Amino acid sequence: MNDQAVSLPPSLFGQQDLYLFNEGSHLRLYDHLGAHKRVVDGVPGYNFSVWAPGANYVSLVGDFNYWDRGTHPLTPRDSSGIWEAFVPHVGQGTRYKYFVSGHSGYSAEKADPYGFFHEVAPCTGSIAWHLDYEWGDHAWMARRRGRNSLSAPISIYELHFGSWRHILDEGSRSLSYREMAEPLAHHMLETGFTHVEFMPLTEHPFFGSWGYQATGFFAPTSRYGSPQDFMYLVDYLHQQGIGVIIDWVPSHFPNDEHGLAYFDGTHLYEHADPRQGFHPDWKSCIFNYSRHEVRSFLLSSALFWLEKYHIDGIRVDAVASMLYLDYSRKAGEWIPNEHGGNENIAAIGFLQRFNAEVFRHFPDVQTYAEESTAWPMVSRPTYVGGLGFGFKWDMGWMHDTLQYLGRDAIHRQYHHGEIIFRMVYAFSENYVMPLSHDEVVHGKGSLLSRMPGDCWQQFAGLRLLYGYQWGMPGKKLLFMGCEFGQGVEWHHEKSLDWHLLSSHWHAGIQRWVSDLNRVYQDEQALHDQDCRWQGFEWVDCSDSGSSIIAFLRKSTMSDEQILVVCNFTPVPRSGYRMGVPYAGRWRELLNSDATIYAGSGMGNFGGFDAEAVPMHGRTYSLSLTVPPLSVMFFKGRAAVSLALPPEVTTV
Repeated sequence: MNDQAVSLPPSLFGQQDLYLFNEGSHLRLYDHLGAHKRVVDGVPGYNFSVWAPGANYVSLVGDFNYWDRGTHPLTPRDSSGIWEAFVPHVGQGTRYKYFVSGHSGYSAEKADPYGFFHEVAPCTGSIAWHLDYEWGDHAWMARRRGRNSLSAPISIYELHFGSWRHILDEGSRSLSYREMAEPLAHHMLETGFTHVEFMPLTEHPFFGSWGYQATGFFAPTSRYGSPQDFMYLVDYLHQQGIGVIIDWVPSHFPNDEHGLAYFDGTHLYEHADPRQGFHPDWKSCIFNYSRHEVRSFLLSSALFWLEKYHIDGIRVDAVASMLYLDYSRKAGEWIPNEHGGNENIAAIGFLQRFNAEVFRHFPDVQTYAEESTAWPMVSRPTYVGGLGFGFKWDMGWMHDTLQYLGRDAIHRQYHHGEIIFRMVYAFSENYVMPLSHDEVVHGKGSLLSRMPGDCWQQFAGLRLLYGYQWGMPGKKLLFMGCEFGQGVEWHHEKSLDWHLLSSHWHAGIQRWVSDLNRVYQDEQALHDQDCRWQGFEWVDCSDSGSSIIAFLRKSTMSDEQILVVCNFTPVPRSGYRMGVPYAGRWRELLNSDATIYAGSGMGNFGGFDAEAVPMHGRTYSLSLTVPPLSVMFFKGRAAVSLALPPEVTTV
């Protein structure tokens, strides 16, 4: 095909669109920029438009013109910086790029920043595509607000798509989006996780970046199938009652020639000054959040995934790197803000706007911040000065807990503060407690291998870690493979070691995680006040000599309470007295030392009746057998009087 671009038809951009775009307030640029199927004067084709204000010539190259840079020029739209053309007879699946020629002799062939589909790496072309799909998840969409609320049980399974499971007899290839749907849903239902979080699936040129160096902010990576294939995966998971969270990376992007960097011969998306526009750790470009059109680009990208792909949550990566101008920089390598400080005022404003727009348009979803510093009010509303996120990852808990459990048990009594310090700040934010991919890479080993002691102690320590995590207030996140005790460090090129489930040790870990998730969802006291101090009370956090802690979890909807007892040493304790608020039966819900989890089988015969023996400032107490390296959950309930009130008489 060698059809020339026809005389420019009515633009997909109205004057109001142009105004909002240049103002930084356009939230649906994906309906206008990029490649869109149209019929003009009865002739089908595609409309192409791209923002390149610094270019002096832009043309389309692709399958339809043998990649000739001179046959399909685009026309600039007024002074907006947008170039447009309609090409007749272009069909879905056609590959294309924009040839951009700028000043000082610059020229490059660029992938479409708003493209819905791209070639499989290492190819870098865009593909004309239409996002038609008939969704079947109406029931999920109608009720998902309750599944994403602060009071809901949210247990997240973090997953790297390309290494979750391979088809070994086909060259150990990754599953496709459609192939993933059924086994992932089955595994999620079996293990009890409520949401899956995909590490970035936006198109990215380098597989080794795990998706965190994206070039296609409006396209799922083509490595695993088409946009409709990814829609099918989300749809299938929704129909099984499973929420879908995606990682989204508005903090930086790679400098690949076909991508956003130096797009039109100018620093269009990134800052020109490397002290603001170049990330020293990741060797990537930093978005210029001060530029109106860049804000429109990023805001549109976020809302695009929520609208077109029915995504239930967005986890924003590397928020700390956005907030601080001196992040990972030495003196003299950064530029202070207008007040002389290190806060990135433009990025702060962008994040607040991002959250405000997400919750305004999609009040039934959630946003999650991976923020690793003590920046205040990350998960507080923007109208009180917060960043507006729904949740923040509790990186401090993760660091302190893994440091504590990495110590030999005999030394833990001297570092007791590491395991209890979290409750000083636990309700300052709405927290997710993450054990993410970052904890099993770069020489850290697996979570299992980080537990000290012999084989038995390592598995017991891992069960204790998870039980402590699930017992504490906050939503839960666990990286794939950790649910069955992956023995080696995660590698993105390899499949998880699913064969380990044939071992009773690893099968015991998975059963423990499954039961933790079941009890977490079943017991309101363990989740409905995850973000409120009223849902937690220490019973004893001072027994550093025994390295034992105990606390209560409470519900707003029930007078039932859950007692959680953790023993961080391999020393069993018998007759260990624990104060409780109620008389009556305290039923043992979970015991990580049970033989079904490959434990030693010590326990409390299903529970005990509380005795009128004062302990820990309480009238009643339990005399417990506390197994080594264990966590136990007990459920008690306030006694209900059977006496009739005075005004009631019997016949």
